[in-house]
Amino acid sequence: VISNMAAPDGQANLSQIFSDLNRAGQAGDFNKALKLSTKILKQDPHDEKAYHCKVVSLIQLGQFSEVIRFMGGNYKLSDPLKFERAYSLYRLNRTQEALEVIKKIPEPDHRIKELLGQVLYRLEEYDQCLELYRDLIRNSQDEFDEERETNLAAVVAAAQMWGGKQLEDYGLRESTYELSYNAACTELSKGDVKGAEDKLQKAEELCRQNLEEDPEVTEEDVESELGVLKTQRAYCLQLQGQNEEATKIYNQVLKSRPTDVGLIAVASNNIISLNKDQNVFDSKKKIKSATAEGVDQKLTKQQLRDIAFNKCLLQMYTNQNEACRKLARSLQEDYPDHDMPVLIQVAQLCREKHRQKAVDLLSDHIAGKPNPSITMRLTLAQLHLNQGNAGQAAEVLESVGDLRYKPNMVSTLVNLYSSMENIEGAAEVLDTTVNWYKEHDPSSPYLAQLMRASSQFKLKHGQAHKATEILEELRSMYPDDVKTIAQLISAYSLCDPKKGEQISKELPPLDPSFFSGVDIEALERAAMSMGTRKKAAKAAAGTAAGEKPDTPVEETKDSVIVQKKKRRKKKGKLPKNHDPSVNPDPERWLPMRERSYFKGRRKRKQKDVVGKGTQGATAGGASDLDASKPQVTPSPSSPRAGASGTSQGPSAAASGTTQPEMVGPRQQKPQASSKKSKKKKGGGKNKW
Repeated sequence: VISNMAAPDGQANLSQIFSDLNRAGQAGDFNKALKLSTKILKQDPHDEKAYHCKVVSLIQLGQFSEVIRFMGGNYKLSDPLKFERAYSLYRLNRTQEALEVIKKIPEPDHRIKELLGQVLYRLEEYDQCLELYRDLIRNSQDEFDEERETNLAAVVAAAQMWGGKQLEDYGLRESTYELSYNAACTELSKGDVKGAEDKLQKAEELCRQNLEEDPEVTEEDVESELGVLKTQRAYCLQLQGQNEEATKIYNQVLKSRPTDVGLIAVASNNIISLNKDQNVFDSKKKIKSATAEGVDQKLTKQQLRDIAFNKCLLQMYTNQNEACRKLARSLQEDYPDHDMPVLIQVAQLCREKHRQKAVDLLSDHIAGKPNPSITMRLTLAQLHLNQGNAGQAAEVLESVGDLRYKPNMVSTLVNLYSSMENIEGAAEVLDTTVNWYKEHDPSSPYLAQLMRASSQFKLKHGQAHKATEILEELRSMYPDDVKTIAQLISAYSLCDPKKGEQISKELPPLDPSFFSGVDIEALERAAMSMGTRKKAAKAAAGTAAGEKPDTPVEETKDSVIVQKKKRRKKKGKLPKNHDPSVNPDPERWLPMRERSYFKGRRKRKQKDVVGKGTQGATAGGASDLDASKPQVTPSPSSPRAGASGTSQGPSAAASGTTQPEMVGPRQQKPQASSKKSKKKKGGGKNKW
């Protein structure tokens, strides 16, 4: 009986909860709706409506991980909710899984197609995304048409900028700031930087005007919304070389503390690219913001790649050699078709003075590629030139394909071969280039320039006959070109003067106005007086005043011509003691030390040094011990033996036979120094 009576009460309770759930959903109170739907499912776990309400409430509250977890527990109830599951996966940045779920839907409606368009855009499948949005715009008409048009404009801009495709003009409007922004991105993809800047300024005006009309929008909200537009405009300024203004705008955007990690990453990366190898401490701070968590879900693959390259370059500039080398190798594995990782490794080796290793690395990389890029080949040629290997550099430049036929490349090759004195190789480069233009582009203006350059090169190196052949061909192409005829006459004057004289008759006569105001007689007189110089006006004035000129002067009708004065040869100066009857010394031009009769300087005879010699030897020389020589007896006033020789007493007597007192060396005292000791100036602790 109790159970029979409880059924109506439970049914009434569920009805009341459903009513409350309906009111909470209409009021947008999804926290309450979540609690009520959970309460219903406790009483009836298989209620489809309550199950759906709980999933929607979790999505509205942003609990996407909980949605996936909750839907995984009941396949029967979750299978009809594929849209909710795919949307939650998309918001969790599990884009590929979301695409797989959408593909399982047999008959997708408009909202499924809208979600599919967002998924394809994030996966950078621009072709499919473009066709999808075009189909949606054609087959739907509701209040979301403007948003679909905005998404279509974004896809068109991304396909041209990141996909490298040129699409037709779809005639999209620019009435909103989103549409105007996407139009600016399209102009950027076409290379019209100035046009993109103008559209971005218009987008900023529309954005500010639109947001200021809403009273609930604050100035901070306006600046936050304008951040993307300002950053893109700063990028346009950066492309135009206005780096200071671009840096200022980037910093203003970052100071506003935007919440979009993608915007922060782009602005920080662009500042790093402007800093280059300067202000590396600021760049190290910015690279952390550019590689923050969640950035990989906001940016395209190309943007992430560029940030990684800049990080590697920054490590090179900050001398983090091992970290740079490790990251460059990792990037080479991630982007095998891109040249930048290899170029960074080459630059790193050059900075470490390992130039030969850099050449070997780049050579191996080029050899392993079926079609290496022009950038890699030109870099290798530059490395060879830096090491002085002009031949290897020319060999690399010869292998760059059709680029080698450009005038600048031809000039480089000719100079390289000429520096190696390989005149035949340089002439072959010119001949090959001329033949290539005759075959592939005979109407090119470069053909005549190269033929003229080839003829001048052959004339310079004594190949006048070949030069005349080229000029004759050039003359047949441009028969009225006076410059070609003049060059041909100059060439024939070296190998066939008669032929040159005959062709000179084809030169057009000079215009008579060319001779107006020219005194031909004065020109002839000037030519006849070659080797003379005109006297200065001051000298001419002095002569007219009656002064006698130092040099003969010829007066002509137009000027005073001074004959060049002959310089007299001056006689050489002779020494004062010169004797003309004596032949001069033939070795007089040699230094004294190198002459045959130089005997060296005489050694100074020193007095007996006291205290030197073997023990027991006397201080006197051998003459003092010779008994055959007279001995000198010191006078009473002379100092005793061993005293200083600086005494000023009278000299010893010249006569007498008394033997002097012999004193051993140990009894002798050294001579006192005659120099007076210098007293220290200044004070000290021990002063008298």
